[in-house]
Amino acid sequence: MRWRLVEVDGSVGREDVTGVPVRAVRGATQVSADDRDAVIAGTAELVRAVLDRNEIDPADLISVIFTATPDLTAEFPAYAARAIGITDVPLLCATEIDVPGAMPRVIRLLAHVESGRPRGDFHHVYLHGAAQLRTDLPR
Repeated sequence: MRWRLVEVDGSVGREDVTGVPVRAVRGATQVSADDRDAVIAGTAELVRAVLDRNEIDPADLISVIFTATPDLTAEFPAYAARAIGITDVPLLCATEIDVPGAMPRVIRLLAHVESGRPRGDFHHVYLHGAAQLRTDLPR
């Protein structure tokens, strides 16, 4: 059995999460500049949009992987997630492959979520210029 700690009426207990499927949801945004404030604001907007559009409770997040194109070095995208209250979820930042001609200033995320909802119920979120990366997805 797998257990998750939960708080109920001020008491901490265990909830059986055996058999709860793991789902993954993607997102990306293009920020205006390699500037700390732009990276934080853009990442925070992306995280909120992914959670809101998919009705994900942050308590159901397992982990989030962020990548940034090599031209973004002013701040870690994970810092923005921490700043908006996602403090007890493992976060990881990495650099995207430096492909010639690739879209610049892009932050991507891959969030792993505990959910019994079907995979098709999740919607990937692409904001600003990054929407051009996935023209196959509905807006």
